[in-house]
Amino acid sequence: MKKTVDVLVIGGSAAGIVAASTGKAFYPSKSFLIVRKEPEAVVPCGIPYIYGTLESISQNIIPSAHIQQAGVELMIDEVVSVDTAAKLAITASGTEIAFDKLVFATGSLPKVPAWLKGTELGNVFTIPKDRDYLENLRLKLEGCDSVVIIGGGFIGVEIADELHKKGKRITLVEVFPHILQAAFDSDLSVKAEEILAKEGVTLRTGEKVQELAGETTVSEVLLESGEQLAADAVILATGYAPNVELARNAGVKINELGAIRVDEYMRTENKDIFAIGDCAEKFSFITRISKGLMLASTACSEARIAGMNLYGLSRLRTFSGTLSIFSTAIGGITFAAAGVTEQLAIERGFDVISASAEGIDKHPGTLPGTAKQFVKLIVNRESGLVLGGAVVGGPSAGELINVIGVIIENKMTIHEVLSLQVGTHPLLTGPPTGYPLIKAAEAVVKKIRADR
Repeated sequence: MKKTVDVLVIGGSAAGIVAASTGKAFYPSKSFLIVRKEPEAVVPCGIPYIYGTLESISQNIIPSAHIQQAGVELMIDEVVSVDTAAKLAITASGTEIAFDKLVFATGSLPKVPAWLKGTELGNVFTIPKDRDYLENLRLKLEGCDSVVIIGGGFIGVEIADELHKKGKRITLVEVFPHILQAAFDSDLSVKAEEILAKEGVTLRTGEKVQELAGETTVSEVLLESGEQLAADAVILATGYAPNVELARNAGVKINELGAIRVDEYMRTENKDIFAIGDCAEKFSFITRISKGLMLASTACSEARIAGMNLYGLSRLRTFSGTLSIFSTAIGGITFAAAGVTEQLAIERGFDVISASAEGIDKHPGTLPGTAKQFVKLIVNRESGLVLGGAVVGGPSAGELINVIGVIIENKMTIHEVLSLQVGTHPLLTGPPTGYPLIKAAEAVVKKIRADR
């Protein structure tokens, strides 16, 4: 079978869907085809909630109707080879797809530490974006009482938070001194640890796993300290690697972190071939160095840039770097961050000053559902540019961190933040007299003035 399309998108998760739908909106006369091997694509950020809050994996599926409604064709198949010179892709079923433009949106694959013994044992799992695998894991975990999770990043922490709701005995092992250390400074990581510990999750931070042991199925996790942790199942939440084998075999350049090299328009060295999402190169908005961060928000931003620039470049539509905007909920409390942490800023050589403020997310505080809201800002001492921020509080903290992200991306100074006009409403926001973001900015300015 032979097929010809204007734009071929390989990969049909969030990034692939957004790239194709954006491209179709900007270039309606062009034909777009998404090829993915999964009949149903899971919502990546919703994966942990399959194991607690959600009743089934079917509640965490990206609707395919969005693709058809955008005027994009979806093919369930797997691209196994790409000839960039001939502009031809071959699928597992033998279909030949001729294309004009190509977008790699092949995502990422779970990392399994090569040095860790015992990963081949039964009931040792990773967290791939694979519906059938994740459903099998859910069923297997129903028969397990004691679960050890290795890795204290977002996936590990969120799965721990969810599984404990099912009455499981959860131990979370993290080699760094604190969980979520890549996203938060230690003061906020400690708050998250306190919540998990109060829920009954056992935390083993600053500990390295040496080996997984058992006959045919895992039964113990051996730590370097010599301690043995009983385990009916082990979940490896040890990060993800860009899925670039298809691109590599096609001769596309790969960077030192294993991601597809791209420019600010998300193009590879071949200007007709783009890469977006977890498989594509990232660099920091602030420090400008290459990084391996993988976020759905970043992937969708890259996808929109690629889609807009497929057939015509605009300097107003370029990707300016990854801002690292994170948010999660632990024990019902939102933890969110944007930009750099204070520790990372110092490590990168920035002279920073930070301050925080705590208020409430509704007013007056006697309203039902009112939650405390803590805001921290990290600012360059000399220029006053906002480099990072964090919010801890109720659900609205997840949106407030996006406001801080906009502040950072638009290179606003702390003095501009201090004079922002902020709309408020008793049921929806903190009070105008004590809006936590503005109060945090005020605290930073006080510190700057005190230094003079």
